[in-house]
Amino acid sequence: MTIKLGYIVWIDNAPCDHACMDWMPTITDRTGPLYLRIVAALADDIAAGRLHRGQTLPTHRTLAAALGIDLTTVTRAYSEAQRQGLTEARVGRGTFVKAGSAGSGRAALAPGIDLSMNIPPQPADADLSARLAKAFGELRTDGRLESYLNYQQPGGTRSERAAAAEWLRRLVPDVAPERVVIAPGTQSALFALLLIHASPGSTVFTESLTYPGLKAAAAAIGVKLIGIEMDAEGILPDALERACRKHPKVRLIYLMPTMHNPTTATIPQRRREELASTIERHGLTLIEDDPYALLTTGITPIATLIPTCSILAASLSKSVTPGLRISFVVTPTESAARQLTKTLRATLQMSVPLSLAVVTRWLREGTADTIIKAVAAEAAARQSIAATELAGTEYAAHPHGHHIWMKLPEQWSSVEFAAHLQKRGLGVVTADAFSTGERAPESIRIALGAAPNRQTLIKALEILRHSLTMSEASEQVV
Repeated sequence: MTIKLGYIVWIDNAPCDHACMDWMPTITDRTGPLYLRIVAALADDIAAGRLHRGQTLPTHRTLAAALGIDLTTVTRAYSEAQRQGLTEARVGRGTFVKAGSAGSGRAALAPGIDLSMNIPPQPADADLSARLAKAFGELRTDGRLESYLNYQQPGGTRSERAAAAEWLRRLVPDVAPERVVIAPGTQSALFALLLIHASPGSTVFTESLTYPGLKAAAAAIGVKLIGIEMDAEGILPDALERACRKHPKVRLIYLMPTMHNPTTATIPQRRREELASTIERHGLTLIEDDPYALLTTGITPIATLIPTCSILAASLSKSVTPGLRISFVVTPTESAARQLTKTLRATLQMSVPLSLAVVTRWLREGTADTIIKAVAAEAAARQSIAATELAGTEYAAHPHGHHIWMKLPEQWSSVEFAAHLQKRGLGVVTADAFSTGERAPESIRIALGAAPNRQTLIKALEILRHSLTMSEASEQVV
């Protein structure tokens, strides 16, 4: 029997010295490329004294199996750890911890400014802490606070769905409460929708670069993703048409057409109409993930063009805050809403009642719109800062978006550049986290909203700009 105790795995009936210890990194609470998360966990455990000089690490294959990841990812992690002096490999014997003093790995790896998580900025005008305190106080005064500590109706009550539907009519003018399902975040909704509309071994279309959460959900269920070619305006209608003809059995497509993550592309109206026509003609069901549409105006969701074969997920994670875990899902029919609610109940039971109570109150009072307006203004201000600090540098951005997408100079691979930045105290995400193909572009995503304030963002962009300048100077010397 194997018993896992934190970072150490003890094998019953085996001698319990350093030679029989296996190391299990904690990586779920970290961000960035998977292999770098493993390296960061290794450095942290060395710094904390949980790993010691000379200690044997698991074989590449053993660690890959334990974490449920590709062998090549572990190989990249071990190679990077050896390059940074954390480990050494001995032919025929394995990989051993080389660094041993407290803090030996942490200083080089832990980013001082982490711009890898794509979250909305929290400007002072949003004042979330005070607004939350006020909402909880009002719920308590109403005598209803305790009731939200019990089980509530999965998918939202009729009253909650009515409030959501009224608010969503800015995106979907004719939506009825019976077609709305309130989910604990879009990630849970995506997983449930894949369970409903796909099956292990089946295939789903998406962009060639797509949301990592979809990749994770598809991998967990055993669903294959086929990435469709994109340009600066998003997925190409002609490429989708060719894919539909080549793969006629595919029945599901996932798209993020507004402020696409990671490329920032927003599909223009004419192309949305072309895509809608193709989706409808080939009998596909569209899952449209739209967490950014509320930050801008004039957006028509593709789902409104083909309402009978579309599902729209409008999360508050990017426009208000991710911690509330509230997403509004508009389904094509009442029957589809009931099926999604049933699947969510089986997997996650319900949204957190207190969060949903606060959000419902904010929707009705206009507080949600006030917060979104403040977040959008701060996002625009940060894009202006990026334009100033990165003047002369090529990158893609949306004026109201939370991130930018940068293609790297030819002399850099995205993996090498991300490691270069991390050593200088800046964390970003590389394209391989989003890629649905075998080869990811040499690009990185920088999440401007993740900086706690504008001063920190300026410092982070200075690190980025200086690193790019250094790479260009190096190329000229060569």
